[in-house]
Amino acid sequence: MSDSLPARALPNAVVGLVGTATVLALLYFGRDVLIPITLAFILSFLIAPFVRALRRVGLGPTASVLTGVAVVAAVVLMAGAIIVTQVTRLGASLPQYQDTIATKLEVLNEITRGTIGSIGGPAGQLIEHLTQNSTDEFGKAPKPRLASDGTTPVLVEIHEPDLKPLQILSKVVASVWPPLETAGIVFIVLIFVLLEHESLRDRFIRLAGGEDLRATTVAVNDAGERLSRFFISQFAVNASTGLVIWIGLSIIGLSQALLWAAMTAVLRYVPYVGFWIAALCATLLAAAIDPGWSLALMTFGIFLVVDIVVAQTVEPKLYGHTTGLSPLSVVVAAIFWSWIWGPVGLVLSTPLTLCLVVAGRYIRALKVLEIMFGELPALTLPQNFYQRALSGDAHEIIAAARRYMRKKTLAQYCDSVLVPALHLANFDLRGKTITADEQAKVTSAIITVIETLSDRKSWWRRPKAPKAGKGSSALAGMGIGRQLRERRISATGEWQGSFDIPPGSLILSVGLATSYDELATEILVRIMRDQKLDARSMSSEDIDEPLPPEATAELVSIVCLVTVDPVNDTPQMRQLMAELRVRLPHAKQLAVLLPSPFGNRDLKDCDFPQADHVSASFEDALNTCLRAMPRKT
Repeated sequence: MSDSLPARALPNAVVGLVGTATVLALLYFGRDVLIPITLAFILSFLIAPFVRALRRVGLGPTASVLTGVAVVAAVVLMAGAIIVTQVTRLGASLPQYQDTIATKLEVLNEITRGTIGSIGGPAGQLIEHLTQNSTDEFGKAPKPRLASDGTTPVLVEIHEPDLKPLQILSKVVASVWPPLETAGIVFIVLIFVLLEHESLRDRFIRLAGGEDLRATTVAVNDAGERLSRFFISQFAVNASTGLVIWIGLSIIGLSQALLWAAMTAVLRYVPYVGFWIAALCATLLAAAIDPGWSLALMTFGIFLVVDIVVAQTVEPKLYGHTTGLSPLSVVVAAIFWSWIWGPVGLVLSTPLTLCLVVAGRYIRALKVLEIMFGELPALTLPQNFYQRALSGDAHEIIAAARRYMRKKTLAQYCDSVLVPALHLANFDLRGKTITADEQAKVTSAIITVIETLSDRKSWWRRPKAPKAGKGSSALAGMGIGRQLRERRISATGEWQGSFDIPPGSLILSVGLATSYDELATEILVRIMRDQKLDARSMSSEDIDEPLPPEATAELVSIVCLVTVDPVNDTPQMRQLMAELRVRLPHAKQLAVLLPSPFGNRDLKDCDFPQADHVSASFEDALNTCLRAMPRKT
């Protein structure tokens, strides 16, 4: 059996590698077809709400789609015409700035002690040309210099014959045809995607599968609406940012302000660096125009202020601080898509990856994309706790717990994180898949975490892990609960406090026979003591032990009986309740049931008629005790 597993695993790995290579090859070699199709689908998310609005006002499906596509086409053509016009003007005005650029390069070269002048490559050649020919007329060939033998070289100019009208037309068509072809494919696919919107949604639901058709439909509709809202919000933010940049640069007098505004709106789709690429280009132009540095500083200041306001105020209110992707995945996606599809892939990297992550939530085959690129943590909080405990990293666990407890209580943390993590450890212990060294690390980490979190005074001190000896190196040994109880008794005394207290002010927590019951009991005691309640613990074996004369039954107000396996412990729990009812007749009885959240939590057979209340969590047990008795001040 064991020999056959590697034999099957190897072909599966080969198939996976071949499949991945095939997908990458299709993406790369099919980019001429895939890019316009992808653009069409992303644009469909952007204008689908507008098309639906047109339908609601009375237009038919076809008329609504054609109107929406026509509006998009008009906007794209207008933006393209503006950019082409601005770039042409910028190219015509660049010769006017050569002297200013040369002067500033010389100043920078002096400040950097020749570093600017020593730059090699094309950039160095350009700098040398600007600085050495700053007094020459831009575009005029420099005066010929004498060769090494003293002769003067002869300048030769080569002229091509004038092109015929048909040749000129063919060159113009050849240069314009590729973008027109791409735009045509985009708009044709966009029209059919919008017309087939309902059919495509049904196909996606069929692809996502799921036995519950209603739940799948609701999930897919919600995902589509979320993507549409995000793309619309992002488009609105980018367009508004470009508008503000245009106004700001126009006020300070920077030429081609509309070009930099359009560049800003487009480059903001490039994560993290796109906005600052536009800012750098505009700042460099400002430095070339103005003999001083004030215009460049004002230009950069406008970009800085706008970015701070948009990133910290506008975007969080519209669609949060993040896109639903982890920061690393955004950078990796930008590198990947720019490698596959070039500049277009760089601009589309974030929305395209976001679409794939959303698809991964509903298509099982794409689940890996949500795990790898999504913002949600790959491990749950209990899994993260247990993973850190296996590594002996108690400090990281405590740091995460403090972040969690900024808005939640200690009881909620124990219910949601600590107890499930302990059940994960118990599974590995029973399955004998955890080594002795790992047991020692888990024991030490859990003790450190519980002691630190239950002592508010030590919250901001660096916790010290207990020394793990041979007797406490295993989870099943003495028991973590017993170790924690003994450590607490060493600080509070043999009876965990004085008996010189008012009647009815003590809460007694009793755990059943297992070590995990003792641990859960100790956690409950520390949660109650954190809320200033006089809670003390004992095991079911200690009930028959003699107590001091001052420990009267009237002191106990509530008895909490704790079990982590209520299904199997029900008979023992009922018997223990009957005994305690005789010994402590005035005390209320509270059954605290803490079954594993990973198993069958059906507790319908766990009936405790003797109990005054049954709690299924630490939080409910704590709230019940707080309501039943006054808090200690």
